[in-house]
Amino acid sequence: MNIKGVVYMVLGWFVPGLGHILQKKVARGLIFFVSILAMTAMGLAMGGKIYPFQTENPLTILAFFADIGNGAVYLLSRLLPFGVGDLKLLTFEFGTAYIAGAGLLNFLIALDALDIAAGKKA
Repeated sequence: MNIKGVVYMVLGWFVPGLGHILQKKVARGLIFFVSILAMTAMGLAMGGKIYPFQTENPLTILAFFADIGNGAVYLLSRLLPFGVGDLKLLTFEFGTAYIAGAGLLNFLIALDALDIAAGKKA
């Protein structure tokens, strides 16, 4: 495994699409960036929750791993007061699912950047 590919993967995890943009796949990278950011923003607008690491419930551990896929957004949510969730909203569950889905998709996007760097994809 080459170091450059791992760097692209980590940067692509931290900022969706950045690994692709650095490899001169600008259109693909921008589409990924806009898509993941829009999905996360819609989830936050619906009152979704970004889960911190908690050990009392196995499902919250899984939600945590899905949410850290959002990279910089996850780290910002730990520093700034957003992504706390509002259970009173009817859209809470959908918003939380959007945020988790965006994180899981971003993991796949980061792996795609690694595959491109390794020469397995064009």
